[in-house]
Amino acid sequence: MTLNLLWPSIFIALAAALTYLCARVARSRVARPRVRFLKWGTAGLAGLGAVAFGLLGLVALMGLDRLQARRAPVPNLKVVATPEQIHRGKAIASAFCDGCHSSTGTLTGGRNMGEHLPMPLGRFITANLTPAGQLSQWSDGEIFRAIRNGIDADGHWLVIMSLTNAGRLSDADIQALIAYIRGVPAAGVPTPNPPDRLYPLGLIMLGAGLLPGVKPVITGTITAPPKAATAEYGEYILSYHDCRTCHGADLGGGVPGQFGPIGPGLALVKEWKRDDFITTLRTGIDPTGYHIDDHQMPWRAIGKMDDEELGAIYEYLTHLPDNPNGTDSERRG
Repeated sequence: MTLNLLWPSIFIALAAALTYLCARVARSRVARPRVRFLKWGTAGLAGLGAVAFGLLGLVALMGLDRLQARRAPVPNLKVVATPEQIHRGKAIASAFCDGCHSSTGTLTGGRNMGEHLPMPLGRFITANLTPAGQLSQWSDGEIFRAIRNGIDADGHWLVIMSLTNAGRLSDADIQALIAYIRGVPAAGVPTPNPPDRLYPLGLIMLGAGLLPGVKPVITGTITAPPKAATAEYGEYILSYHDCRTCHGADLGGGVPGQFGPIGPGLALVKEWKRDDFITTLRTGIDPTGYHIDDHQMPWRAIGKMDDEELGAIYEYLTHLPDNPNGTDSERRG
C-alpha cells in the first residue's frame, strides 16, 4: 500500500511544484520583448506540466482506490481432504497451477508474472503455496476466496489471479485443490506479502478503467459436469483454463491488440484425429510437424491431463464453428 501510494504522491508533488513555478514566472517583470516571450513560454509549459501531472496523480489515486475496492465474502469452509480429493487436486495443480507457481519447485512460487505481460504494469510474484509460504496461516475459506475471486487473506487484490479464469473452477475442484495444497511439504522460501505492486502505468491504467480482462467477483456456486470424454466436460475444462487469452473469446483465433500472444483458431483440430490431438499436447509437435513454442503455449502443463480430459477438450473443439479468419498456417504467420 505504501509503495503504491508513492507514485500518486510524486505526481501531485510535481504538479504543485510546476504550479508554483508557473505562478512565479507569470508574476515576474521583464521589459524586453524577447525575454517576455521566454517568460510566457516557460509559464505556459510549466502550466501544462502541472495540469498533466495533476491529472496523472488524480487517475493514479483512483487506481489506488480501485485496488482496495475488490471485495468478496470468505466462505465458511473446512475441507476434509479425502484421498479422492487429494488425487483430483494434484491433477488440477499439475495441469493448471504449476505453470505459474512451480517454476522453481513444486508450488514454491517466486515467479514475477509482470515480466511476461506486454506492458510494464507492475511486479506480480506468484505465491509459495507450500507451508513455507503464507497459506499455512490461511483458513480453507480464505484459500477458496483467493482462487475464486483473487483476494488474499488480508483483503489484498491479487491482480494476476483476477486476470485468469481460475475462479471458474467448480466448488468441488477448488476444495480438491485445497486438500492437495494442505498436504504438500514445505519447500522454497517465503514470497512477498502482498505479492503485487503496481508500477505507475499499472495504477494509471487501473484508475482509467483500462486494465483488460479483470474477471468479476463470483458469489454463486459453480458445479462441473460429470468427468468424461464429452464436449460438455471439455467446455468446463476450457472455462477455467486461459486458452481464450491467446486463441480468442470464441477460440476462433487471436486478434491484434489482445493481451496475450496471438494464437490460431482451434477449429483446426477438426482436421486431426483424437490421438493426434493428445500427442500434440504431450510432445509439443502437431500432426504437420510444427513445433509449438512452450513459452507461448503451455502445452507441457496441459499435456499432464489424463486421456479422458484431453479427449473431452478434443470433443469440444471439434464441435466449434469453422474458423472464418483463415487457415492454421495463415494464423501462425
